[in-house]
Amino acid sequence: METAAFALPVTARQIAYARFLALRNKTLLPWEVQQDRRSLSAWIEAQAKLAPVADNSPSSKQVAFAERIARIKRRAVPDECFRDRQMLSRWIDSNR
Repeated sequence: METAAFALPVTARQIAYARFLALRNKTLLPWEVQQDRRSLSAWIEAQAKLAPVADNSPSSKQVAFAERIARIKRRAVPDECFRDRQMLSRWIDSNR
């Protein structure tokens, strides 16, 4: 007999936790994994063991402060500064 006929559906809590882990680890939640309770459980176990990916993007307050400084100084904040927290911090310090 086919094993797909005996596949248990995933629960809402499993899906919610799997989505949380996918966002935390910056990975995709495969569609095939979401179809079976056991495969989703195995995926969750593997993702839960991973360390969270460090988010190096600047905070919204930091971006707003840099844009306010840029308006006052009539300068533009370089685009690469919006991708790195430390780079934006250095730009803010040098343009105060």
